[in-house]
Amino acid sequence: MSRIGKLPIPIPDKVTISLDGLSVSIKGPKGALSRTLPYGVVVDQKDNCIIVSPAQDTRKSRERHGLCRTLIANMIQGVSAGYTRKLEIVGVGYRAQLKGKNLVLSAGYSHPVEMIPPAGVTFSVENNTNVFVSGSDKEIVGNEAAKIRAVRPPEPYKGKGIKYEGERISRKAGKSGKK
Repeated sequence: MSRIGKLPIPIPDKVTISLDGLSVSIKGPKGALSRTLPYGVVVDQKDNCIIVSPAQDTRKSRERHGLCRTLIANMIQGVSAGYTRKLEIVGVGYRAQLKGKNLVLSAGYSHPVEMIPPAGVTFSVENNTNVFVSGSDKEIVGNEAAKIRAVRPPEPYKGKGIKYEGERISRKAGKSGKK
């Protein structure tokens, strides 16, 4: 049995959960999320906790046990507190700004790159070099942060580009000249 899957998920005060077979809907102060879980798990609500257990003792059920528990826990975390990813822009002339809700990146190309946020995600910029991606769905927030980073990934020689906060860039030595 999965060690993670065995743990009960506590439900915060302002969060309401509705279970209908394998579909889970969660509402909270930061929004509402719903997801249909894969076949092979059983989701029960007891007291103020959610308990996920495998439906039968097959390999597929055991594999999905911990996954489904983590997905539900991430949904509860998202609607109660939300998720934020911070990106740092490093390089001369590289900057970010907001145009309405859209994020405009100047990352060394001949034209600025405009990123349009999907529903449920907001961008914010601090000091033209720090970009915050926030929302209630962990998966969408992570994907949008990855798309922003993909505009100009950090390069190993000077470290210029867009990187996650705290990301360590492996640096390489440049060319050594003729002697």
